[in-house]
Amino acid sequence: MTSSRQTRVLLALGSGIALAVSFPDYNLPLLAWVSIGMLVLASIGATPREAPLYGFLHAFVFYPICLPWIATVMRQYGNVDPWLSAGILSLFGIAGGIIWSTFSTSVAFIARRKGIGLACVLAPFFWVTLEFARTHLPYIGFPWNLTGYAASNSLALLQLTPITGIWGLSFVIAAYGSFLAYAVLVRRPQVWKTVLATTVALLVIAAGGSYLVPTTMPHHIAHLVQTNFPQSEQYPSDWMQVHAVELDQLAQISIEAAKKTPGLVVWPEVPAPFSMQDPSFASRMVQIAKESGGEFLVGVVDWQKNVDWQKNPNGNAKNQWSAYNSAVLLDSSGRRTYAYNKVHLVPFGEYVPLREWLTFAGRLTADISDFTPGIEYTVGHADRPFGTFICYEAIFPNEIRRFAANGAELLINISNDGWFGRSAAPAQHLMMSRVRAIESRRWMLRGTNNGFTVSVDPYGRIVARLPTDIRGELEAPYDFRSDLTPYVRFGDWLCWLCLFTSLLILGMAFARPTQRLQR
Repeated sequence: MTSSRQTRVLLALGSGIALAVSFPDYNLPLLAWVSIGMLVLASIGATPREAPLYGFLHAFVFYPICLPWIATVMRQYGNVDPWLSAGILSLFGIAGGIIWSTFSTSVAFIARRKGIGLACVLAPFFWVTLEFARTHLPYIGFPWNLTGYAASNSLALLQLTPITGIWGLSFVIAAYGSFLAYAVLVRRPQVWKTVLATTVALLVIAAGGSYLVPTTMPHHIAHLVQTNFPQSEQYPSDWMQVHAVELDQLAQISIEAAKKTPGLVVWPEVPAPFSMQDPSFASRMVQIAKESGGEFLVGVVDWQKNVDWQKNPNGNAKNQWSAYNSAVLLDSSGRRTYAYNKVHLVPFGEYVPLREWLTFAGRLTADISDFTPGIEYTVGHADRPFGTFICYEAIFPNEIRRFAANGAELLINISNDGWFGRSAAPAQHLMMSRVRAIESRRWMLRGTNNGFTVSVDPYGRIVARLPTDIRGELEAPYDFRSDLTPYVRFGDWLCWLCLFTSLLILGMAFARPTQRLQR
């Protein structure tokens, strides 16, 4: 099949749009299954000069359509000019375009050298390789809305992730799209019959397989308190006094819930100037722990004095006080028994990478904070071991699996999604954090400032949720599990396999003489 340049451009743009609208709040996930095939069709047969353009166009429309909330957050909370925030969002598309241009270039190159069939074989392996690379870019790695999440509406398909991580679903979607592109190109009835059979099998698994997914009965209750404080750019020194009545209300909600049904109390990622170094705040937290009669996990800004004279990643000497975005556990006597310091901070939101060169970006964090990253995936104990991860960390599969690998039998995700307003971001964030529970086969308690506050079982079912934008408490059922999934044991093994296979195929093409395009 020979396509004009205009047709290829439309296919590439359509590919990016189709993948973008597969995610919340568009919620058209079936389009993801054809999106990559459209990009493969645009790439195969393209000239060496034109081929990079098609991957670039795919990403350039994908990011602004899928992540428009990035510009909104920068405008509202970073005091960034609207034109500059739109420009920064465009930079996401440009950076992604550079990455994905290697996809279209490689597919076109293999098609020219080795034929259409091997080009379509390469596509899913190289697609996952590039998603893996996008995750691990220094400072700016951003695996938000990986392709596999488009299948998260199917409980049955999600059961692949304890083996492969989310990467397995990305591979399946990319492989289906690539196979569909191959069928379009070769136009053979037998191939189309196989496509039809594959489609029917996937639909049966996606729709009917959910009934075969096991259920598990929880034996514990936690109290997830949704604080519902409005997001603010600045916090005046008298914030605690101004909001004393609301803090008293939250304390009453927490204590009464724990007295009614004994269990762990969880407050979300710090939504206000909460610090255990503030005597008035600390005394409130100790009171809640004592009167609730059990453990109390709360998100705080934790100030710690470093004694190491080396420098931390923000360039500050380690013999001074540093702020950490933390979760602190108090026991029933009010004694601090555990703390987790957020390891993976939000670049340009919680710290400025390469600050000495990017001096202009300091204003993005001037009204928020400038945190120091933690260094350990620590496990706490509340009856049995648990691991806590904070907000943005939920999008990094290989990092969250480390809690289970370190002995955690329960996952607790605390988050403040108030920054996102009622954009698509909170729903996208929940979509991704939910998969972390399945990958590790752990119950997950997710406590947020204003939603979505939920309890997720080890198979991905949301078994309890609290309405958004209210102040209240969710009785969240949960349990503990100690078994280790293949993904927890072996991590991103599929990504490394995809990288090896991609290099092997590309190496074969470089080593052989150029062939004309074959079917």
